[in-house]
Amino acid sequence: MGVPIRGPLSALLGDRTGGRLVFRPVSRRTVTVDVGIAVTFSLFCLIIDAGNGIVSFLVLVGFTAALAVRRLSPGLALTIAWVSALAQMLAGLPVLTGNFAVLAVLYATAAYGDRMLRWVGLVSVGIGAVLAAGYIAVIQQGALSIGEALAQGNAAGLVWSFVATLIASVAVLGLSWTLGLLMRTWQTARAGRLSQHRAVEEQRVAQRSVVVEQERNRIARDMHDVVAHSLAVVIAQADGARYARAANPEAVDEALTTISTTARDALGDVRILLTRLRQDAADGPQPVLADLDRLVAQMRSTGLDIEWTTTGTPTTLGSGAQLAVYRIVQEALTNALRHGDAGRAVYLSLAWTDGWVAVTIDNAVRPSPAADASGVLGHGLPGMRERALLAGGSLTAEPIGGRFIVAARLPAITTSALVRPTVLTPAPPRPTENAHE
Repeated sequence: MGVPIRGPLSALLGDRTGGRLVFRPVSRRTVTVDVGIAVTFSLFCLIIDAGNGIVSFLVLVGFTAALAVRRLSPGLALTIAWVSALAQMLAGLPVLTGNFAVLAVLYATAAYGDRMLRWVGLVSVGIGAVLAAGYIAVIQQGALSIGEALAQGNAAGLVWSFVATLIASVAVLGLSWTLGLLMRTWQTARAGRLSQHRAVEEQRVAQRSVVVEQERNRIARDMHDVVAHSLAVVIAQADGARYARAANPEAVDEALTTISTTARDALGDVRILLTRLRQDAADGPQPVLADLDRLVAQMRSTGLDIEWTTTGTPTTLGSGAQLAVYRIVQEALTNALRHGDAGRAVYLSLAWTDGWVAVTIDNAVRPSPAADASGVLGHGLPGMRERALLAGGSLTAEPIGGRFIVAARLPAITTSALVRPTVLTPAPPRPTENAHE
Protein backbone atom coordinates (compact mmCIF):
# COMPACT_ATOMS: atom_id res chain seq x y z
CA MET A 1 0.00 0.00 0.00
CA GLY A 2 1.04 3.57 -0.56
CA VAL A 3 1.52 5.88 2.42
CA PRO A 4 -0.14 9.32 2.23
CA ILE A 5 1.95 12.35 3.16
CA ARG A 6 -0.04 15.48 3.98
CA GLY A 7 0.85 19.02 4.83
CA PRO A 8 3.45 21.42 3.40
CA LEU A 9 5.73 18.59 2.27
CA SER A 10 2.97 17.23 0.00
CA ALA A 11 3.11 20.43 -2.05
CA LEU A 12 6.84 19.96 -2.64
CA LEU A 13 6.17 16.37 -3.73
CA GLY A 14 3.52 17.32 -6.25
CA ASP A 15 0.47 16.51 -4.09
CA ARG A 16 -2.12 18.99 -5.37
CA THR A 17 -5.06 17.24 -3.69
CA GLY A 18 -3.52 17.05 -0.20
CA GLY A 19 -4.15 13.30 -0.02
CA ARG A 20 -2.41 11.75 -3.03
CA LEU A 21 -0.28 8.72 -2.33
CA VAL A 22 3.37 9.78 -2.85
CA PHE A 23 4.80 6.32 -2.21
CA ARG A 24 4.31 3.92 -5.09
CA PRO A 25 3.27 0.31 -4.40
CA VAL A 26 6.54 -1.50 -5.09
CA SER A 27 7.73 -4.91 -3.98
CA ARG A 28 10.06 -5.45 -1.06
CA ARG A 29 12.61 -6.87 -3.47
CA THR A 30 12.62 -3.61 -5.46
CA VAL A 31 13.18 -1.54 -2.31
CA THR A 32 15.98 -3.87 -1.19
CA VAL A 33 17.71 -3.66 -4.56
CA ASP A 34 17.47 0.14 -4.66
CA VAL A 35 18.84 0.50 -1.12
CA GLY A 36 21.69 -1.88 -1.95
CA ILE A 37 22.56 0.13 -5.07
CA ALA A 38 22.46 3.38 -3.08
CA VAL A 39 24.73 2.04 -0.34
CA THR A 40 27.22 0.70 -2.88
CA PHE A 41 27.14 4.03 -4.70
CA SER A 42 27.81 5.98 -1.48
CA LEU A 43 30.78 3.77 -0.56
CA PHE A 44 32.24 4.33 -4.02
CA CYS A 45 31.75 8.10 -3.67
CA LEU A 46 33.41 8.12 -0.23
CA ILE A 47 36.49 6.53 -1.74
CA ILE A 48 36.62 8.97 -4.66
CA ASP A 49 35.74 12.16 -2.70
CA ALA A 50 37.54 11.38 0.56
CA GLY A 51 38.79 14.38 2.49
CA ASN A 52 36.15 16.97 1.47
CA GLY A 53 34.84 17.44 5.00
CA ILE A 54 31.62 16.90 6.92
CA VAL A 55 29.47 19.05 4.61
CA SER A 56 30.48 16.95 1.63
CA PHE A 57 29.55 13.83 3.58
CA LEU A 58 26.11 15.24 4.43
CA VAL A 59 25.53 16.16 0.78
CA LEU A 60 26.49 12.60 -0.20
CA VAL A 61 24.03 11.23 2.35
CA GLY A 62 21.30 13.31 0.71
CA PHE A 63 22.09 12.08 -2.77
CA THR A 64 22.27 8.50 -1.46
CA ALA A 65 18.81 8.84 0.11
CA ALA A 66 17.40 10.25 -3.14
CA LEU A 67 18.88 7.33 -5.07
CA ALA A 68 17.43 4.81 -2.60
CA VAL A 69 13.81 6.08 -2.82
CA ARG A 70 13.76 7.07 -6.51
CA ARG A 71 11.34 4.26 -7.47
CA LEU A 72 9.45 4.15 -4.18
CA SER A 73 8.71 7.90 -4.31
CA PRO A 74 10.10 9.81 -7.32
CA GLY A 75 8.74 13.11 -5.98
CA LEU A 76 10.46 12.68 -2.63
CA ALA A 77 13.68 11.68 -4.37
CA LEU A 78 13.59 14.81 -6.57
CA THR A 79 13.01 17.01 -3.51
CA ILE A 80 15.94 15.46 -1.62
CA ALA A 81 18.17 15.82 -4.68
CA TRP A 82 17.34 19.53 -5.01
CA VAL A 83 17.99 20.16 -1.32
CA SER A 84 21.34 18.34 -1.51
CA ALA A 85 22.39 20.18 -4.70
CA LEU A 86 21.53 23.61 -3.25
CA ALA A 87 23.40 22.77 -0.05
CA GLN A 88 26.42 21.80 -2.13
CA MET A 89 26.35 25.14 -4.00
CA LEU A 90 25.85 27.21 -0.88
CA ALA A 91 28.79 25.44 0.77
CA GLY A 92 30.98 26.15 -2.25
CA LEU A 93 31.88 22.50 -2.72
CA PRO A 94 33.39 21.29 -5.99
CA VAL A 95 31.65 18.84 -8.32
CA LEU A 96 31.19 15.56 -6.44
CA THR A 97 30.84 12.00 -7.65
CA GLY A 98 27.53 11.85 -5.80
CA ASN A 99 26.07 14.36 -8.28
CA PHE A 100 25.57 11.47 -10.74
CA ALA A 101 22.65 10.35 -8.56
CA VAL A 102 20.69 13.25 -10.07
CA LEU A 103 20.61 11.39 -13.41
CA ALA A 104 18.86 8.38 -11.87
CA VAL A 105 16.39 10.64 -10.05
CA LEU A 106 15.43 12.49 -13.25
CA TYR A 107 15.02 9.14 -15.02
CA ALA A 108 12.67 7.98 -12.23
CA THR A 109 10.51 11.11 -12.38
CA ALA A 110 9.81 10.49 -16.08
CA ALA A 111 9.46 6.71 -15.83
CA TYR A 112 7.44 6.36 -12.60
CA GLY A 113 5.96 9.78 -11.73
CA ASP A 114 2.51 11.09 -12.58
CA ARG A 115 1.89 13.77 -15.19
CA MET A 116 2.61 16.72 -12.86
CA LEU A 117 5.80 15.15 -11.57
CA ARG A 118 7.02 14.47 -15.11
CA TRP A 119 6.63 18.17 -15.94
CA VAL A 120 8.39 19.09 -12.69
CA GLY A 121 11.24 16.80 -13.69
CA LEU A 122 11.48 18.44 -17.12
CA VAL A 123 11.55 21.92 -15.54
CA SER A 124 14.23 20.67 -13.14
CA VAL A 125 16.32 19.69 -16.17
CA GLY A 126 16.28 23.28 -17.44
CA ILE A 127 16.71 25.05 -14.11
CA GLY A 128 19.29 22.55 -12.90
CA ALA A 129 21.31 22.88 -16.11
CA VAL A 130 21.41 26.70 -15.77
CA LEU A 131 22.39 26.60 -12.08
CA ALA A 132 24.97 23.87 -12.65
CA ALA A 133 26.50 25.72 -15.63
CA GLY A 134 26.76 28.99 -13.70
CA TYR A 135 28.14 27.33 -10.57
CA ILE A 136 30.75 25.31 -12.46
CA ALA A 137 31.79 28.35 -14.53
CA VAL A 138 32.32 30.40 -11.35
CA ILE A 139 34.29 27.77 -9.41
CA GLN A 140 36.46 27.14 -12.48
CA GLN A 141 37.56 30.77 -12.16
CA GLY A 142 38.56 30.11 -8.55
CA ALA A 143 35.82 32.46 -7.26
CA LEU A 144 32.97 31.99 -4.82
CA SER A 145 30.44 34.27 -6.55
CA ILE A 146 29.65 35.68 -9.97
CA GLY A 147 30.75 39.19 -8.90
CA GLU A 148 34.08 37.88 -7.74
CA ALA A 149 34.53 35.99 -11.00
CA LEU A 150 33.73 39.08 -13.10
CA ALA A 151 36.14 41.17 -11.03
CA GLN A 152 38.97 38.98 -12.27
CA GLY A 153 38.56 40.60 -15.71
CA ASN A 154 37.97 37.41 -17.68
CA ALA A 155 34.32 37.89 -18.61
CA ALA A 156 34.70 36.27 -22.04
CA GLY A 157 36.18 33.11 -20.53
CA LEU A 158 33.43 33.08 -17.93
CA VAL A 159 30.69 33.33 -20.56
CA TRP A 160 32.29 30.70 -22.78
CA SER A 161 32.62 28.32 -19.85
CA PHE A 162 29.00 28.95 -18.89
CA VAL A 163 27.68 28.27 -22.42
CA ALA A 164 29.73 25.09 -22.91
CA THR A 165 28.76 23.74 -19.50
CA LEU A 166 25.09 24.64 -20.10
CA ILE A 167 24.97 22.70 -23.36
CA ALA A 168 26.61 19.67 -21.77
CA SER A 169 24.32 19.84 -18.71
CA VAL A 170 21.14 20.10 -20.80
CA ALA A 171 22.29 17.17 -22.95
CA VAL A 172 23.14 14.89 -20.02
CA LEU A 173 20.20 15.79 -17.77
CA GLY A 174 17.74 15.87 -20.69
CA LEU A 175 18.93 12.49 -21.93
CA SER A 176 18.26 10.92 -18.54
CA TRP A 177 14.76 12.36 -18.41
CA THR A 178 14.05 11.32 -22.02
CA LEU A 179 15.18 7.74 -21.42
CA GLY A 180 12.80 7.54 -18.47
CA LEU A 181 9.95 8.80 -20.63
CA LEU A 182 10.72 6.24 -23.33
CA MET A 183 10.75 3.46 -20.75
CA ARG A 184 7.38 4.61 -19.44
CA THR A 185 5.95 4.63 -22.98
CA TRP A 186 7.23 1.10 -23.60
CA GLN A 187 5.77 -0.18 -20.32
CA THR A 188 2.41 1.43 -21.08
CA ALA A 189 2.31 -0.14 -24.55
CA ARG A 190 3.26 -3.54 -23.12
CA ALA A 191 0.55 -3.34 -20.47
CA GLY A 192 -1.96 -2.39 -23.16
CA ARG A 193 -1.03 -5.41 -25.27
CA LEU A 194 -1.33 -7.73 -22.28
CA SER A 195 -4.74 -6.28 -21.38
CA GLN A 196 -5.92 -6.69 -24.95
CA HIS A 197 -4.72 -10.30 -25.01
CA ARG A 198 -6.54 -11.08 -21.76
CA ALA A 199 -9.70 -9.42 -23.09
CA VAL A 200 -9.57 -11.50 -26.28
CA GLU A 201 -9.08 -14.72 -24.29
CA GLU A 202 -11.97 -13.86 -21.98
CA GLN A 203 -14.14 -13.09 -25.00
CA ARG A 204 -13.31 -16.45 -26.58
CA VAL A 205 -14.12 -18.29 -23.35
CA ALA A 206 -17.44 -16.43 -23.12
CA GLN A 207 -18.24 -17.19 -26.76
CA ARG A 208 -17.48 -20.86 -26.25
CA SER A 209 -19.77 -20.97 -23.21
CA VAL A 210 -22.56 -19.28 -25.18
CA VAL A 211 -22.15 -21.71 -28.09
CA VAL A 212 -22.33 -24.77 -25.84
CA GLU A 213 -25.24 -23.36 -23.84
CA GLN A 214 -27.21 -22.59 -27.00
CA GLU A 215 -26.67 -26.14 -28.23
CA ARG A 216 -27.84 -27.63 -24.94
CA ASN A 217 -30.94 -25.45 -24.91
CA ARG A 218 -31.79 -26.52 -28.45
CA ILE A 219 -31.27 -30.16 -27.56
CA ALA A 220 -33.57 -29.78 -24.55
CA ARG A 221 -36.32 -28.27 -26.71
CA ASP A 222 -35.97 -30.85 -29.47
CA MET A 223 -35.77 -33.70 -26.99
CA HIS A 224 -39.24 -32.89 -25.73
CA ASP A 225 -40.68 -32.73 -29.24
CA VAL A 226 -39.04 -35.96 -30.43
CA VAL A 227 -39.46 -38.15 -27.36
CA ALA A 228 -42.77 -36.99 -25.87
CA HIS A 229 -44.91 -38.44 -28.69
CA SER A 230 -43.11 -41.81 -28.63
CA LEU A 231 -43.43 -42.15 -24.87
CA ALA A 232 -47.11 -41.28 -25.05
CA VAL A 233 -47.65 -44.07 -27.61
CA VAL A 234 -45.71 -46.54 -25.46
CA ILE A 235 -47.75 -45.69 -22.37
CA ALA A 236 -51.05 -45.92 -24.22
CA GLN A 237 -50.18 -49.30 -25.76
CA ALA A 238 -48.99 -50.69 -22.44
CA ASP A 239 -52.17 -49.59 -20.62
CA GLY A 240 -54.35 -50.92 -23.44
CA ALA A 241 -52.61 -54.29 -23.40
CA ARG A 242 -53.01 -54.55 -19.64
CA TYR A 243 -56.74 -53.96 -19.82
CA ALA A 244 -57.30 -56.12 -22.95
CA ARG A 245 -55.19 -59.15 -22.08
CA ALA A 246 -58.08 -61.02 -20.49
CA ALA A 247 -60.54 -60.49 -23.35
CA ASN A 248 -58.15 -60.53 -26.33
CA PRO A 249 -54.70 -62.07 -25.68
CA GLU A 250 -53.69 -61.45 -29.29
CA ALA A 251 -53.98 -57.71 -28.65
CA VAL A 252 -51.14 -58.03 -26.14
CA ASP A 253 -48.77 -59.27 -28.85
CA GLU A 254 -49.84 -56.48 -31.17
CA ALA A 255 -49.36 -53.92 -28.41
CA LEU A 256 -45.91 -55.26 -27.54
CA THR A 257 -44.94 -55.15 -31.22
CA THR A 258 -46.10 -51.53 -31.43
CA ILE A 259 -44.24 -50.67 -28.24
CA SER A 260 -41.05 -52.28 -29.54
CA THR A 261 -41.28 -50.52 -32.92
CA THR A 262 -42.06 -47.16 -31.35
CA ALA A 263 -39.25 -47.45 -28.83
CA ARG A 264 -36.74 -48.37 -31.56
CA ASP A 265 -37.84 -45.42 -33.65
CA ALA A 266 -37.58 -43.13 -30.62
CA LEU A 267 -34.07 -44.43 -29.90
CA GLY A 268 -33.02 -43.67 -33.46
CA ASP A 269 -34.57 -40.20 -33.24
CA VAL A 270 -32.73 -39.52 -29.97
CA ARG A 271 -29.40 -40.56 -31.50
CA ILE A 272 -30.04 -38.31 -34.47
CA LEU A 273 -31.00 -35.46 -32.12
CA LEU A 274 -27.90 -35.77 -29.95
CA THR A 275 -25.57 -35.58 -32.94
CA ARG A 276 -27.53 -33.00 -34.92
CA LEU A 277 -26.36 -29.97 -32.98
CA ARG A 278 -26.47 -27.52 -35.86
CA GLN A 279 -28.75 -29.34 -38.27
CA ASP A 280 -30.99 -26.83 -40.06
CA ALA A 281 -32.92 -29.29 -42.23
CA ALA A 282 -34.13 -31.33 -39.28
CA ASP A 283 -37.10 -32.83 -41.07
CA GLY A 284 -35.17 -34.01 -44.12
CA PRO A 285 -33.19 -37.24 -44.56
CA GLN A 286 -30.00 -37.40 -42.53
CA PRO A 287 -26.58 -38.23 -44.06
CA VAL A 288 -25.09 -41.67 -43.46
CA LEU A 289 -21.66 -43.22 -43.93
CA ALA A 290 -22.48 -44.11 -47.53
CA ASP A 291 -22.71 -40.36 -48.24
CA LEU A 292 -19.04 -39.85 -47.38
CA ASP A 293 -18.09 -40.80 -50.94
CA ARG A 294 -20.24 -38.01 -52.31
CA LEU A 295 -18.89 -35.55 -49.68
CA VAL A 296 -15.25 -36.38 -50.49
CA ALA A 297 -15.93 -36.12 -54.23
CA GLN A 298 -17.58 -32.74 -53.71
CA MET A 299 -14.61 -31.44 -51.70
CA ARG A 300 -12.17 -32.79 -54.28
CA SER A 301 -14.01 -30.88 -56.97
CA THR A 302 -13.00 -27.65 -55.21
CA GLY A 303 -9.32 -28.55 -55.71
CA LEU A 304 -8.72 -30.09 -52.27
CA ASP A 305 -6.41 -33.12 -52.46
CA ILE A 306 -7.90 -35.75 -50.12
CA GLU A 307 -6.27 -39.09 -49.41
CA TRP A 308 -8.81 -41.39 -47.79
CA THR A 309 -7.84 -44.65 -46.10
CA THR A 310 -9.94 -47.19 -44.21
CA THR A 311 -8.54 -49.87 -41.91
CA GLY A 312 -10.28 -52.65 -40.05
CA THR A 313 -13.66 -54.18 -40.73
CA PRO A 314 -16.38 -51.55 -41.24
CA THR A 315 -19.45 -51.99 -39.08
CA THR A 316 -22.98 -50.84 -39.80
CA LEU A 317 -23.45 -48.01 -37.32
CA GLY A 318 -26.68 -46.63 -35.96
CA SER A 319 -28.11 -43.58 -37.69
CA GLY A 320 -26.99 -41.24 -34.91
CA ALA A 321 -23.37 -42.42 -34.99
CA GLN A 322 -23.30 -42.27 -38.79
CA LEU A 323 -24.58 -38.70 -38.71
CA ALA A 324 -21.94 -37.75 -36.14
CA VAL A 325 -19.13 -39.19 -38.29
CA TYR A 326 -20.47 -37.47 -41.41
CA ARG A 327 -20.79 -34.03 -39.77
CA ILE A 328 -17.35 -34.20 -38.15
CA VAL A 329 -15.72 -35.12 -41.46
CA GLN A 330 -17.72 -32.44 -43.28
CA GLU A 331 -16.74 -29.68 -40.82
CA ALA A 332 -13.08 -30.74 -40.71
CA LEU A 333 -12.74 -30.83 -44.50
CA THR A 334 -14.46 -27.46 -44.77
CA ASN A 335 -12.03 -25.98 -42.25
CA ALA A 336 -9.11 -27.51 -44.17
CA LEU A 337 -10.36 -25.84 -47.35
CA ARG A 338 -10.96 -22.45 -45.71
CA HIS A 339 -8.07 -22.18 -43.28
CA GLY A 340 -5.51 -24.82 -44.34
CA ASP A 341 -2.88 -25.04 -47.06
CA ALA A 342 -4.98 -26.11 -50.03
CA GLY A 343 -1.86 -26.95 -52.00
CA ARG A 344 -0.99 -29.89 -49.75
CA ALA A 345 -2.85 -33.15 -49.22
CA VAL A 346 -5.50 -33.71 -46.57
CA TYR A 347 -5.46 -37.15 -44.97
CA LEU A 348 -8.80 -38.71 -43.98
CA SER A 349 -8.66 -41.96 -42.02
CA LEU A 350 -11.38 -44.25 -40.67
CA ALA A 351 -10.01 -46.96 -38.36
CA TRP A 352 -12.44 -49.65 -37.26
CA THR A 353 -11.65 -51.57 -34.08
CA ASP A 354 -13.62 -53.77 -31.75
CA GLY A 355 -16.51 -51.57 -30.62
CA TRP A 356 -15.03 -48.25 -31.79
CA VAL A 357 -14.46 -46.22 -34.92
CA ALA A 358 -11.66 -43.62 -35.01
CA VAL A 359 -11.94 -40.73 -37.47
CA THR A 360 -8.86 -38.60 -38.19
CA ILE A 361 -8.58 -35.58 -40.49
CA ASP A 362 -5.03 -34.22 -40.88
CA ASN A 363 -4.35 -31.10 -42.95
CA ALA A 364 -1.44 -28.67 -43.30
CA VAL A 365 -1.87 -25.15 -41.97
CA ARG A 366 -1.01 -22.09 -43.99
CA PRO A 367 2.52 -20.64 -43.67
CA SER A 368 1.02 -17.43 -42.21
CA PRO A 369 -2.03 -18.52 -40.20
CA ALA A 370 -2.16 -15.18 -38.36
CA ALA A 371 -3.08 -13.44 -41.60
CA ASP A 372 -6.17 -15.61 -41.92
CA ALA A 373 -7.24 -15.72 -38.29
CA SER A 374 -10.12 -13.44 -37.49
CA GLY A 375 -9.97 -14.00 -33.73
CA VAL A 376 -13.67 -14.87 -33.66
CA LEU A 377 -14.69 -18.26 -32.31
CA GLY A 378 -16.89 -20.11 -34.78
CA HIS A 379 -19.41 -22.85 -34.18
CA GLY A 380 -17.46 -25.59 -36.00
CA LEU A 381 -15.02 -26.88 -33.37
CA PRO A 382 -17.39 -26.61 -30.39
CA GLY A 383 -20.12 -28.24 -32.50
CA MET A 384 -17.90 -31.16 -33.49
CA ARG A 385 -16.75 -31.66 -29.92
CA GLU A 386 -20.32 -31.58 -28.62
CA ARG A 387 -21.44 -34.08 -31.28
CA ALA A 388 -18.74 -36.53 -30.26
CA LEU A 389 -19.42 -36.15 -26.54
CA LEU A 390 -23.18 -36.57 -26.85
CA ALA A 391 -22.68 -39.65 -29.06
CA GLY A 392 -20.62 -41.22 -26.27
CA GLY A 393 -17.19 -40.52 -27.78
CA SER A 394 -14.50 -37.87 -27.68
CA LEU A 395 -12.85 -35.39 -30.03
CA THR A 396 -9.62 -33.41 -30.04
CA ALA A 397 -8.66 -30.65 -32.47
CA GLU A 398 -5.25 -29.01 -32.20
CA PRO A 399 -2.27 -27.86 -34.31
CA ILE A 400 0.73 -30.19 -34.16
CA GLY A 401 3.97 -29.51 -36.01
CA GLY A 402 2.59 -27.29 -38.74
CA ARG A 403 -0.52 -29.42 -39.26
CA PHE A 404 -4.02 -29.30 -37.80
CA ILE A 405 -5.36 -32.66 -36.65
CA VAL A 406 -8.97 -33.48 -35.79
CA ALA A 407 -9.31 -36.88 -34.12
CA ALA A 408 -12.66 -38.33 -33.05
CA ARG A 409 -13.36 -41.67 -31.39
CA LEU A 410 -16.96 -42.89 -31.35
CA PRO A 411 -18.52 -46.10 -30.02
CA ALA A 412 -19.44 -48.41 -32.89
CA ILE A 413 -22.91 -49.32 -31.66
CA THR A 414 -24.41 -51.40 -34.42
CA THR A 415 -28.07 -51.81 -35.18
CA SER A 416 -27.81 -55.50 -34.28
CA ALA A 417 -26.53 -54.54 -30.84
CA LEU A 418 -29.79 -52.89 -29.89
CA VAL A 419 -31.88 -54.77 -27.36
CA ARG A 420 -34.10 -57.21 -29.14
CA PRO A 421 -37.59 -58.14 -27.85
CA THR A 422 -37.56 -61.24 -25.70
CA VAL A 423 -40.03 -64.02 -26.39
CA LEU A 424 -42.07 -64.20 -23.25
CA THR A 425 -43.62 -67.41 -21.97
CA PRO A 426 -47.22 -66.75 -20.92
CA ALA A 427 -47.42 -66.77 -17.15
CA PRO A 428 -50.06 -69.01 -15.52
CA PRO A 429 -53.23 -67.11 -14.68
CA ARG A 430 -53.53 -65.82 -11.19
CA PRO A 431 -56.18 -67.38 -8.97
CA THR A 432 -57.95 -64.07 -8.60
CA GLU A 433 -57.85 -60.76 -10.41
CA ASN A 434 -58.46 -57.43 -8.78
CA ALA A 435 -61.54 -55.76 -10.06
CA HIS A 436 -59.82 -52.42 -10.72
CA GLU A 437 -57.37 -54.02 -13.20
